[in-house]
Amino acid sequence: MSEIKNEETLKASVKPDEKEESWVSVLLWALIIALIFRTFFFQPFKIPSKSMMDNLLIGDYLLVSKMSYGYSHHSFPFSPNFFSGRFFESPVERGDVVVFRLPRDPSIYYIKRIVGIPGDTIQMRKSRLYLNGAIVPREYVGDFKITNEYGQEETYPKYKETLPGGKTYMTLDEGWKIGGQGDDTDVFLVPKGHYFAMGDNRDNSQDSRWKRSEGVGYVPSENIVGRAEVIWVSFDDNARLWEFWKWFPEQRRERMFTGIK
Repeated sequence: MSEIKNEETLKASVKPDEKEESWVSVLLWALIIALIFRTFFFQPFKIPSKSMMDNLLIGDYLLVSKMSYGYSHHSFPFSPNFFSGRFFESPVERGDVVVFRLPRDPSIYYIKRIVGIPGDTIQMRKSRLYLNGAIVPREYVGDFKITNEYGQEETYPKYKETLPGGKTYMTLDEGWKIGGQGDDTDVFLVPKGHYFAMGDNRDNSQDSRWKRSEGVGYVPSENIVGRAEVIWVSFDDNARLWEFWKWFPEQRRERMFTGIK
């Protein structure tokens, strides 16, 4: 029959080296679990630019679902090229906000909204989006105001845009001829296996309106990492996630755990 040891005996039986090995084992397993979670389930990202205002702001920290569309070699760290295409693939839908690897430099991540799927035609005319030859309805809902990094207030006209099927989201548009060449484009025909992505801040976004050598171009399906699902925490421009002493004063608590439309 095995002897039941008392607490003092157990403490004495654990050597210092064994304690260190135990901590190393716990840390190793924690890293393995975190890597599995990041690779197959959700990957965190931070918003660095204004291209998706007002839906996403600089300083928003997101969780991106990697299960939503299946997996490609770009789903994994360092993009190991051991297979092509996607497995467990699910279709990307118009209106989805996705994170993808930039086609001309896969080491860079971009986040945009998908407005065109394979076979669609896309065109901008006088800052209005046309999908398959028809204008996409939009409604002016007021102005969006934000204080920039220099302490100055910026104002953008804000619109609710509605895609076929009823998907709605907000866009910012400073007006025709103000935003430049992205307000008037040729007709784009989205090829098979690719998507057309645009920023919600229409006059401040490098996206599929610019050819691959200059901007984004068409986004290959295998470059899509996942769908942006939730803002889990948000700080203003002057705070970083590791600066814990700024968490309370710089935190945008109203944005925490909000879904991404």
